[in-house]
Amino acid sequence: MKITAVESIPFAIPYNKPLRFASGEVHTAEHVLVRVTTDDGVVGVAEAPPRPFTYGETQRGIVAIIETIFAPQVIGLSLLEREQVRGRLARTMGNPTAKSAIDMAIWDALGKTLDLPVTELLGGFTDRMRVSHMLGFDQPAAMVAEAEKITDTYGIRTFKVKVGRRPAQLDTAVVRALRERFGDTIELYVDGNRGWTASESARAMREMADLDLLFAEELNPADDVLSRRWLVGQLDVPFIADESAPTPADVTREVLGGSATAVSIKTARTGFTDSRRVHHLAEGLGLEVVMGNQIDGQIGTACAVAFGSAFELTSRRAGELSNFLDMSDDLLATPLQITGGELAVSDRPGLGIEIDEERLTRYRLDN
Repeated sequence: MKITAVESIPFAIPYNKPLRFASGEVHTAEHVLVRVTTDDGVVGVAEAPPRPFTYGETQRGIVAIIETIFAPQVIGLSLLEREQVRGRLARTMGNPTAKSAIDMAIWDALGKTLDLPVTELLGGFTDRMRVSHMLGFDQPAAMVAEAEKITDTYGIRTFKVKVGRRPAQLDTAVVRALRERFGDTIELYVDGNRGWTASESARAMREMADLDLLFAEELNPADDVLSRRWLVGQLDVPFIADESAPTPADVTREVLGGSATAVSIKTARTGFTDSRRVHHLAEGLGLEVVMGNQIDGQIGTACAVAFGSAFELTSRRAGELSNFLDMSDDLLATPLQITGGELAVSDRPGLGIEIDEERLTRYRLDN
């Protein structure tokens, strides 16, 4: 079970329409496929989705850091030496999705080697998760129409609404339109991507006080420390730390400092090894948890549902597992299927996914 190779393959797949939110917009999934190969010939895979406007990573940067620094550090280690891998990668600052993709590809290879699904190696709590769908910036009628389509086609009944525009009424009107259209048949929460100030956030939340929101996520910048604590004290719904809490240490700081009361776990930025640390920390602190999405493709989504379904806490709420629906294509030989508002976990070894080599050849950028 020795690691003999680590590959980083850049690829690009257009979105059907641009995804717009307060911290930027995305027109194409410019991701990196990471493959870990062992001396037994087993190949594990994962996906690194760079978000330069959030974490500073780029597609070229991920490829370069893996090829020049990370791959030489982990080649020769065993699939069981995941803490050794973590320690070696941690010597280099930043690069969360590059590190996480290597970690998850190792878990995938380990599952395949042991002939066990990764979700069972992690915890095996359930075999499926309810799905939450993200609605990006648009006019109220267009966002309601998208929610209707998603509900009718996939049975999804939980929606995360991107907010953070100015004036805030652009967004509060959308949330109100969704509630008026669907009543109490759907769950709603909002994500500001740090777009508003604390006072703008408080006013917007007061305007939506009658809309029965589940959560508010990252409404204002985390480094506005005093205002953030003040805002959290104004709210009667859990305040999710997302971009502000990418590591277990950040989660501790945000929660104990009074700047958040819930946490988003994104396997794309903490892999499986550090996501377990965040999960156990959240469990010990009594926090609510949402499985977040880094605008992952189907590979990343398979990782997220494998982890989320492994634990009772992470499977309690609908996970953000549908962003791949906005992509014009993907790399999997057998696409993921959302049915009845749920995404089932594969019972095959590892992550239970297989790369379509023809599609990879079509979309890869290093040919």
